[in-house]
Amino acid sequence: MAVPEGTPVYQPGFDPGSVCKAPPSGGIYGTPVAEGAGFKYDEATLHELVKEWTDLAKEYMDDRFDAELIAVAQPPGLEYASGDNAEITRQSGRALMEALDQRVAYCENMAAKYVAALGKYASEDERAAFAVNQQPKGIL
Repeated sequence: MAVPEGTPVYQPGFDPGSVCKAPPSGGIYGTPVAEGAGFKYDEATLHELVKEWTDLAKEYMDDRFDAELIAVAQPPGLEYASGDNAEITRQSGRALMEALDQRVAYCENMAAKYVAALGKYASEDERAAFAVNQQPKGIL
């Protein structure tokens, strides 16, 4: 069945009710790089990205605490059905903990990449400052 013309189509990251009439064409950070895929970030943006990925990792760690409670759930009664239900709940909690551990690791890895980029940014600044300071001084 064909979709009628003019029917809104879901596009991730775009709110069709917003003031913008078109979805964003790229990331919300950085300037698109003309010579290939990627973005250029300024130092302030890199700091913000480190903070955002670190905050997200902390949120996942907080959620993991709740998942641990699920992973140790006890049956409400002593009958077979309660025990079996509690075991399934514990399995679910353990799976959730594993998924959250993976998400924490991913977020921490992303933050580390931006920290490394900040190090390169600082290194470039240090090299430039050194080069400027090595210039012969003019006679006053």
